[in-house]
Amino acid sequence: MAIKFQYNKTSLTNLGKQLKVRQNALPTLKNKESALRSSVQTAKAESERLADELEASLQRYDYLASLWNEFDPGLIRIADLELRTVKVAGVKTPHLDKILFDIQPFNAFVKPAWYADGVAILQELSRLGIESEIYEMKRKILEYNRKKTTQKVNLYEKVQIPGYKEAIRKIKRYMEDEENLSKASSKIVKTRHAAEEEEESL
Repeated sequence: MAIKFQYNKTSLTNLGKQLKVRQNALPTLKNKESALRSSVQTAKAESERLADELEASLQRYDYLASLWNEFDPGLIRIADLELRTVKVAGVKTPHLDKILFDIQPFNAFVKPAWYADGVAILQELSRLGIESEIYEMKRKILEYNRKKTTQKVNLYEKVQIPGYKEAIRKIKRYMEDEENLSKASSKIVKTRHAAEEEEESL
């Protein structure tokens, strides 16, 4: 990215301000990137832990497989999810507060004895699956923002800050050269005037 500038004091001042803004923002961006990287790992680990727990639970209840044919699938359904937004390193992410289940009443005297346990098992399996999905969503959001922050860090650190420094150096060198030329030309003019005055006095 080429930095546009002019060889004057105004441009020098503006570049100096832009450089300072980026130099001040860089440590904050690096801290954010580090926090996001850590949060991505945490969300990923939690999502995987819940998915593993779900898998283990499914295997644990595998012995009930034949009984599920008797179970009424319309007996329980997810009515709603209570989600809230939680900021992680300045990034809005979803957080599951509660799963609201809609459980149809059933006659415990007519239905098999394990029906109540079946409802509880389905609630637990649903919770594990949904929580795992929410953490995976959180991981994706955090990962996307981490990549954006990393790009900004690289842009500032590797492109803009060195670019502004180089532009400032060029302007300063140009202005010094201009000043030296101006001094040299005024010296020549003085010398010439002095020589002319000497000739006139002779």
